[in-house]
Amino acid sequence: MESIYGDKLPELSAVMDRIVSSINELRDRIKNETGSDPVEHCEARIKSEESMREKCRRRGLPENTHSALIEIHDAIGIRVVCAFISDVYSVRDHIKSLPGVEVIEEKDYIKHAKPNGYRSLHLIILIDGKYKAEIQIRTISMDTWAALEHHMRYKKKVGANAKLIESELKRCADELASTDMSMQTIRDMINQEE
Repeated sequence: MESIYGDKLPELSAVMDRIVSSINELRDRIKNETGSDPVEHCEARIKSEESMREKCRRRGLPENTHSALIEIHDAIGIRVVCAFISDVYSVRDHIKSLPGVEVIEEKDYIKHAKPNGYRSLHLIILIDGKYKAEIQIRTISMDTWAALEHHMRYKKKVGANAKLIESELKRCADELASTDMSMQTIRDMINQEE
């Protein structure tokens, strides 16, 4: 069976590597200026063939290269995890400033959390007018909550306690968001003293 990405896989990999390299350059620059790395870790992937085919089927799209690269926006996925909220926005601003990169969608679930408590900043970018990527930028707390919520929601069937579990997840998300804000305030106070 031919790849759903056609002959574009090497280009997709090169584009993904270019974005990750630019994030690493930002990290190095900020480390040199402040002594602190704004990014805890960065993960990147090209959606697997089966995952992309499944997404096409769910959306009622043909399983072809056009669907994978034009209709669906996350053939390339990058997750950037930062220590502080201000770092999330620094990374976002950096990505927006890259030559050949156009932000076609931005969803700020940090300022406007989802009803279940999910927080993150999502960008859909168009690179060189050809390839789309989804970039999720979040704090360590947000990433931890999202991973645990995903594990519980998608790996286990929830029955009679569904409403209680949802409210507890939301409470945990709100507590972590409050901690993120407090840590940002403490960091800002420390930076003012320097």
